[in-house]
Amino acid sequence: MKILGIESSCDECSAAVVEDGRRIHSNVILSQIDFHKPYYGVVPEIASRKHIEWIGAVVQEALAKAATTMADIEAIAVTYRPGLIGSLLVGLSFAKGLSWGLGKPLVGVDHILAHLYAPHLERDIAYPYLGLLVSGGHTIIAVVERHDRIQVLGTTIDDAVGEAFDKVAKFYDIGFPGGVAIDKLSASGDALAYRFPRSSLHKGDARYDVSYSGLKTAVIHQSDSFWNGKAEKSIANIAASFQKAAIDTLVDRTLAAAADNGLRRIVAGGGVAANSYLRARMASEKEVEVIFPSLRLCTDNAAMVAGWGYRAYLEGNVADFSLNAEARVPMFKRTYP
Repeated sequence: MKILGIESSCDECSAAVVEDGRRIHSNVILSQIDFHKPYYGVVPEIASRKHIEWIGAVVQEALAKAATTMADIEAIAVTYRPGLIGSLLVGLSFAKGLSWGLGKPLVGVDHILAHLYAPHLERDIAYPYLGLLVSGGHTIIAVVERHDRIQVLGTTIDDAVGEAFDKVAKFYDIGFPGGVAIDKLSASGDALAYRFPRSSLHKGDARYDVSYSGLKTAVIHQSDSFWNGKAEKSIANIAASFQKAAIDTLVDRTLAAAADNGLRRIVAGGGVAANSYLRARMASEKEVEVIFPSLRLCTDNAAMVAGWGYRAYLEGNVADFSLNAEARVPMFKRTYP
């Protein structure tokens, strides 16, 4: 059973053909990085306009690379939440048009759940497990019970980890996207040159939450206060020390959540899951099994959308044309008492 996936939640325009939820026949990703680089961040208006220009050709390329026609496609899976509302509407509207014109079922896909499904495209993974979703817009630690059901244990109370990377990179003119630029620069830096603060949300229901606004402020405005007094005051050292503080906080919360909930398997997803230090830290943990998607499946992509959509379609979870885009999803915010 072949599913056509369409992803346009932010600045990647992507389409893919995936068979039986696992076999990737094509996964075309067209990046808009060069258009947003001058602004050190994604400009929503530019993003939606580029999706309009590209979406048709990207879908055609995905079909061609898969040596597939629409007649061979069983259903169309499309991201409808969360994300930039304009970008989401482009992909969703295009998918609705295909669905209506060709008489193919439409499956609405949650972007966050799709990211957590990405590693399932490459190997069999049994539920439940502790899921770690880290991207520019989200930082979520959750018990993943099924492909479509998670229990959020922790999240950020301010900036997402990827957002913090972008803002630090912008201030120091390191590059865009910030996560990739800082990760690369950190390889030549001393991660102990600065002892940047870690958030201490360790009480009650907040014990798995993270906060990055304080760390970001310390790195941008108070770096001298955290210098070790010995190392060179270089941008590379600041980048490496910031990355260590940001990722160590994330890893500590994730490992605590896994241990407290009796889970020995951790599955990561999202753009920040490509971070080399995060992967190295997790690989050093011997008490848990840690699974990352390949780098090509960390970024926003339609293969994960098609894979998740296959699971939903098998269970009869199809959408009608009243399906609308949603910029935010309340279920990904942990409810405070």
